[in-house]
Amino acid sequence: MQQEMIKKALDLFHEKKYEEALNEFIELLKEDDSNARLLNNIGLCYANTGDYAKAEEYYLKALSVDSKQAQTYVNLADMMFKQRRLLDAIELLQNAVYEMPEDVTTRHYLARIYMEDKRYEEAISALDTVLELAPGNPDAHWDLGMIYFELGDWYSAIGNFEQVIESVNNNPLIYYQTALAYEANNEIDKAISNYLKAVAVNERFPLAYKKLGFLFKARGDFEGAAEYLKDYLQFELPPEEKEQIQNILNNINNINEHKHKEESNG
Repeated sequence: MQQEMIKKALDLFHEKKYEEALNEFIELLKEDDSNARLLNNIGLCYANTGDYAKAEEYYLKALSVDSKQAQTYVNLADMMFKQRRLLDAIELLQNAVYEMPEDVTTRHYLARIYMEDKRYEEAISALDTVLELAPGNPDAHWDLGMIYFELGDWYSAIGNFEQVIESVNNNPLIYYQTALAYEANNEIDKAISNYLKAVAVNERFPLAYKKLGFLFKARGDFEGAAEYLKDYLQFELPPEEKEQIQNILNNINNINEHKHKEESNG
């Protein structure tokens, strides 16, 4: 009977019928008032209905019953993050790390709150530990890459992004971000290569076309520039952007026409 009630409550929650799910979980709690998972689920229901005070009350009750329930720390920290209570979220997750030093999830989430609060050195330290606990973790390498990119350490950013690509090679964003780092590091050939990979993975990735157009233009490859800028103009763009790119493309086309005339005359 209890298992059927739990299934019903979870089904209602997944259907986003949070108030109905809440009623079911509260009924279950009457039979087992020290069940940390039920307390956590009630907190989730309250959070999803916007009653953050009640949600926090039940999350804290869950942690008082089981101080090693990682998901409750993450749920409560996520709610605090949405409320912009970054210092509270950091303190909570620091407690989680103290309670569960081997847990990757809470330590990684702590690193992301540090990142949001621009406490980059602490974020790097936390992410380095995540990678000690879970070597090759692509999410940790991505976050490290983004921090180093923000700090202007292109070499370290590239190293971490390349680590992500070893595990995740079907996401255009990682190729695009890697290309940005190579471009910032003045490694233009590698930047172009990664922008091209972004387009190969997702041909509907407009920013990569724009970048390719400008890089080819900078290299004096005006035909290549025209090709990619023309492709970029096929996307829905703000009118000002479209006009600006069209003007650049017109200039490039004039250069190409002049070049072809010279070749013909020569």
